[in-house]
Amino acid sequence: MKRACVIGAGFGGLALAIRLQSGGIQTTLIEARDKPGGRAYHWQRDGFTFDAGPTVITDPACLEELWGLSGHKLSEDVELMPVMPFYRLNWPDGTNFDYSNDESSLRAEIAKISPRDVAGYEEFLGYSAGVFEEGYVKLGAVPFLDFASMIKAAPALAKYQAWRSVYSMVSKYIESEKLREAFSFHTLLVGGNPMNTSAIYALIHKLEKDGGVWWAKGGTNRLIAGMLTHFQRIGGEVRMGDPVVRVETLGNRVTGVHTASGWHGNFDAVASNGDIMHTYRDLLGDSATGKKRSRALKRKKFSPSLFVVHFGIEGTWPGIPHHMILFGPRYKGLLDDIYQHGVLPQDFSIYLHHPTVTDPSVAPEGMSTFYALVPVANMGKLPVDWAEVGPLLEKRILDEVGRRLIPDIHSRIVTKFHYAPTDFAADLSAYQGAAFSLEPLLTQSAWFRAHNRDDDIANFYLVGAGTHPGAGIPGVVGSAKATARLMLEDLQ
Repeated sequence: MKRACVIGAGFGGLALAIRLQSGGIQTTLIEARDKPGGRAYHWQRDGFTFDAGPTVITDPACLEELWGLSGHKLSEDVELMPVMPFYRLNWPDGTNFDYSNDESSLRAEIAKISPRDVAGYEEFLGYSAGVFEEGYVKLGAVPFLDFASMIKAAPALAKYQAWRSVYSMVSKYIESEKLREAFSFHTLLVGGNPMNTSAIYALIHKLEKDGGVWWAKGGTNRLIAGMLTHFQRIGGEVRMGDPVVRVETLGNRVTGVHTASGWHGNFDAVASNGDIMHTYRDLLGDSATGKKRSRALKRKKFSPSLFVVHFGIEGTWPGIPHHMILFGPRYKGLLDDIYQHGVLPQDFSIYLHHPTVTDPSVAPEGMSTFYALVPVANMGKLPVDWAEVGPLLEKRILDEVGRRLIPDIHSRIVTKFHYAPTDFAADLSAYQGAAFSLEPLLTQSAWFRAHNRDDDIANFYLVGAGTHPGAGIPGVVGSAKATARLMLEDLQ
């Protein structure tokens, strides 16, 4: 039996490992940290469960498929709970917009803000359905290994004006500024600036509309745990808490991996779910390919980072939905500060996550789990001392949540901590503390992104946010499907 190694037990690594093991390849999954998950790590403190993220589960069918490969069902290991509304969007003037896939409710919400935009929304929905079919269904799990594959995809990209931004395309159909924000903010959830991320990402609206938005009972960490359980059930091997420090090469092939504990394994193929710069610069740093790729990556644009405040508080809050976006006073200007100028602005937009309204099990009885997340520039653009700035920004964020939703928030806090760009860099080896790997620009997508199989090292592969199709749970699970297809063909 052929043997493969997958480095990193994030969503992409787990999905790839399951596919390989299901396909008859004896697979070893190696994870540096004490628990699986990667960016979907979690903590338990004072009776509260805190997911590091991601917290928005879409396209459950792509997850169901992983169990179905070996005749099992996702429900054996994970309970998915529907989230409704998907998000509540809130602006500083007090306007609320409940975003869902309930057709009549969504149109009523649009009409409440701008009646004339209901018809424009219908046109936008048609556009979103078209790019969903071309960009996700047809190309989401197809590896772009050569420029010819880009040429083949070009007519569809041209038809849907992929060179335009999501915000620009939404604005073509919708006049209200609030609604333009409501239908373009989704790219921020995968690290993209709505003002310059390809309009292809408008597919997210159709993806959510068709598949819904879900929560794994007990937290996203339980979905990760379920994936690990299933991988081991079908015969997969796991090494936890033992970072890979070197991928061994001989000529144009990898031969094995070395870990920090001194363990060494020989493999017929190796795939990395680790940060792409860390993978090439550090794990393959002894090879000519590693040196060449890491030099090229330094010229790329990496996504912003995140600053996240996790807090558990006394009381329950049935009036605060599972997901909220608290928009600040600026949209484009704030995005420019984060993506272009690399400054820490005085204002911010907050993604507020409140899982206990759906699933009380993630907090002690009568209490609530939250996190408040704001995008910030990565460390390459914003070289601040986060040990000094972190506590100040944490207070400002909690003050804003208090001002808009929970007036006595500070007196109710039972436990809290924050997670800064430096933590992404330290815990995940994330280059510049980027939270989503490469920024999802058209010039950094598909063939222009890191390839699912390396061009020079014939049996070395990538999976996860840095390769096609990109970040987000459906994205990295799609990358695993693309990479698994290559590996299973190559290892026959």
